[in-house]
Amino acid sequence: MNRKHVLIIDGMALLFRSFFATSFTGQFMRNQAGVPTNAIYGFLKHLTLANKQFSPDTILCCWDLGGKTFRHEIFPQYKANRDEPPLELLPQFQLIKHIVQALGIENISHPGYEADDCIGTLSTRLSQDHKINILTGDQDLLQLINQNTYVTLLKKGYGNYQVYNLDLLELEWGITPKQLIDLKALMGDSADNYPGVKGIGKKTAGRLLKDYSSIERIIENIEELPRGVQTKIKNDLEMLHLSRKLATIFCHVPLVFDSSLAPWEPKYDVISRSFRDLGCSHLTSLVR
Repeated sequence: MNRKHVLIIDGMALLFRSFFATSFTGQFMRNQAGVPTNAIYGFLKHLTLANKQFSPDTILCCWDLGGKTFRHEIFPQYKANRDEPPLELLPQFQLIKHIVQALGIENISHPGYEADDCIGTLSTRLSQDHKINILTGDQDLLQLINQNTYVTLLKKGYGNYQVYNLDLLELEWGITPKQLIDLKALMGDSADNYPGVKGIGKKTAGRLLKDYSSIERIIENIEELPRGVQTKIKNDLEMLHLSRKLATIFCHVPLVFDSSLAPWEPKYDVISRSFRDLGCSHLTSLVR
């Protein structure tokens, strides 16, 4: 089999990051129809720079669809603390998908699942035979790292990355990808609004995983733990298991996508025409 290098884009992470990087100025870089395009501009810049730096054979882009997911069904408070997206960002959600399609890149999503789950499913399906590079700003995706899957975290500015493989994750975090799930289950995630075990922070959670390797082993040996830690875990055992489910990226979404992984070969005449039709001719130069 022809082993390919597949770049999977976390579309939501790139779009949000690009919006907030420039929105504070109040300059939203509108297109001919008056629709803000500042997030789209940053997205395209990140995309083209990553393509030049990593030279993938093909690119896929994953999105949230909005609305409730299976995580809301098992924990209604999931992400309930998040504000609504800014008004200037809302019209850019649909416009960027049209632009990505015009670039010849497949948009991938599925009702009831998050972009993370779609990314996890793609990487699980493809990493046995191909090299996978996930471009994101979301550390949650580090749990997907394996021998053939890398996670590239965006850093400040354009073209600045930290590429994580198994060795670097172990060096910097002191844990394996699977242990990252247990770490979040123990300490919770304020951004996603689930508590984990109350009173257990990152330091204690990390020490527990270093000593016992997994939640199962921690529970098996709970009588060995300091009395206060024992009490906290016993009191929140149900939430610990629930938080673990919430933290785990689901890697079996029934996705339909072009599994041929045809090489990405931008057709600039088509791109130019499509961008013009979308009122975004001012962005065409970013992808040349």
